[in-house]
Amino acid sequence: MRDMQIYLDNNATTPLRKAAMTEMLAAMGPPANPSSVHSFGRNARLLVESARESVAMLAGCRPANVVFTSGGTESNNLVLAQYDHVITSTIEHDSVRHAHNRCQMIAVDEHGVIDLDQLAAKLSMIDDAVKPNTIISVMAANNETGVLQPIDQIAEMARSSNLAFHSDMVQVFGKSHLDFTSSEISYASFSAHKIGGPAGVGALLFRPGCRLASMLRGGGQEQGRRSGTENLIGIAGFGAAAAEAFGDIKHYDKMAAWRNDFEARMLDERHGITVFGKSAPRLGNTSCIAATGKAAEAMVIAFDLAGVAISAGSACSSGKVKSSHVLEAMGAGERAGEAIRISGGWATVKSDFETLADVFLQLYKQPA
Repeated sequence: MRDMQIYLDNNATTPLRKAAMTEMLAAMGPPANPSSVHSFGRNARLLVESARESVAMLAGCRPANVVFTSGGTESNNLVLAQYDHVITSTIEHDSVRHAHNRCQMIAVDEHGVIDLDQLAAKLSMIDDAVKPNTIISVMAANNETGVLQPIDQIAEMARSSNLAFHSDMVQVFGKSHLDFTSSEISYASFSAHKIGGPAGVGALLFRPGCRLASMLRGGGQEQGRRSGTENLIGIAGFGAAAAEAFGDIKHYDKMAAWRNDFEARMLDERHGITVFGKSAPRLGNTSCIAATGKAAEAMVIAFDLAGVAISAGSACSSGKVKSSHVLEAMGAGERAGEAIRISGGWATVKSDFETLADVFLQLYKQPA
């Protein structure tokens, strides 16, 4: 067994940036409650608002649109708690799928893209009386396959139907240019640890006029939208990570070519390889790939022993490898149990993907 050398599980979490660590260490010293009126409290408030500005810049919105939360899961739950009915897709993160007991699911095709015709049919059947209490929630990019959803089209469909629209944008944050202000999106969820910030802090964007009341009783922090003393240390790290991530977009564009070269090599040199979502627009950092006869769990362990960290599906569910509801929704059948997820991040370099390919070919020796 070798020491870990290559980390390619960035859709689960990313390495903490040095800038984020520096800001967090600085925030750890003095007593700091942003709600206090003395100088310590005012300094803490300045730190929170500076971080809010950095997050807003990366998201393409005004700082007033940003509400700090504990992460993407809370942000998703906070939005959906405002509505009585939710229309979502079959490939959503569990924090959306299980956040509400009144969810109507829209199918995806074999490429993992939501069925817009089915969504349109569903919207046409909604009674005007229930529209104010109904929301559409569709993720911008899937965490397992990297497949991008037609968010602009869905947002326009929501607007035309007089419905609110929420998007879990955790995976696209920092990887592509966002312009929340100019979009038709009502709410968007983000998480710090996907862009080199700390775990345990995130943000919810909301458009003025959209309902948003805290689920927690008390405090009144974040202008009454999210009660509880702000996680100052986490927010400081989030702001620093967001400021640095603004320059990462070109890095992810380059990574798409590295990922594509890796997949092409696997398909050319080995038999029985499937790349899920390959024919759909995808995040440039993500590859969901299966090798016939190789169980995902065994592959993850083998890669780990070879010094490469990857995953099988989502890493948010207790650390156990289980069948992917995303791939099942795409009609993958038994192949879902063979799928591994490779995901680069802000610290990934080209040689990581090249070494990944070499290790993969060694572990799976059925030639094309």
